[in-house]
Amino acid sequence: YFVIACLVVGSILGMNRTILIQGMVRMFVPLVVGTGAAILTGLLVGSLVGYSFYHTFFFIIVPIIGGGIGEGILPLSLAYSAILGQTPDVYVAQLAPAAVVGNIFAIICAGFLARMGTRRPSLSGSGMLIRSHEDNSVFAQNQRAQPTDFQLMGAGLLMICAFFIVGGLLEKVVHIPGPVLMILAAVFCKYAKVIPAAMELGAHSCYKFVSAALVWPLMIGLGMLYVPLESVVAVFSVGYVVVCGSIVIAMALSGFLIASRLNMYPVEAAIVTSCHSGLGGTGDVAILSASNRMGLMPFAQIATRIGGASTVITATLLLSWLA
Repeated sequence: YFVIACLVVGSILGMNRTILIQGMVRMFVPLVVGTGAAILTGLLVGSLVGYSFYHTFFFIIVPIIGGGIGEGILPLSLAYSAILGQTPDVYVAQLAPAAVVGNIFAIICAGFLARMGTRRPSLSGSGMLIRSHEDNSVFAQNQRAQPTDFQLMGAGLLMICAFFIVGGLLEKVVHIPGPVLMILAAVFCKYAKVIPAAMELGAHSCYKFVSAALVWPLMIGLGMLYVPLESVVAVFSVGYVVVCGSIVIAMALSGFLIASRLNMYPVEAAIVTSCHSGLGGTGDVAILSASNRMGLMPFAQIATRIGGASTVITATLLLSWLA
């Protein structure tokens, strides 16, 4: 729970507020259209290969577009556990394979799109998403790395724990899983600017430490001790991979096709939209590196974090309603 709180709250509070607000406005239509196309395509292909709509949506589509392991799979596993009753490690074993396969397809799509941009320059902005240099300058702000202040990290840790406690308390009142309420509270406070910048920096420092040092040891520990590996192997099949691939391709294709109507470059729009199916920040780096478009990172973070958080919240509410 500590790791999840650090990853989710720290990542949201650490985002540039201007990028968060304007990026959400810019990326709203591509994200909504891409997510809708991915869901419809995934449900259709899943039904063709023998999966139920319920299983395809909650155990294949949602983990792919959920924002990665730390920000998506782990909160989802806690929410699924609270709603369906089994332990979280059971759901990690069922959700993680889809996220990994989806990320691989997203990297392949990014490389293909970059190649297309080289062959057809009119479709590519060479790293620029919007067909306006004035608009792009807003998102070109690179946050400079700041030296670690351990006192600020302590303050940030206190802030993260406070959000976790608030989520747990509100869960008793509104009967929505605590991790979901924690995400909503963090986004609201970021928008309202009620948290001092120093506290936000401290929370983001905690996020960077946890994401760099604790996530993969945690994953290894889960894999070695708690995750039933036979369940992971059991979910893999040709049909499973086909469903995962169709979801990512539909998302990237929708971004490519709608870009011209939104004054965006098709190649860059498709790459950023496909980041919604990546493995969090690590997945964004891999996808943008494969396409040589690292300048799109602010947009990719919007697609991954906000899109992923929205997916986690929506899926949790829908599952609690259906359960």
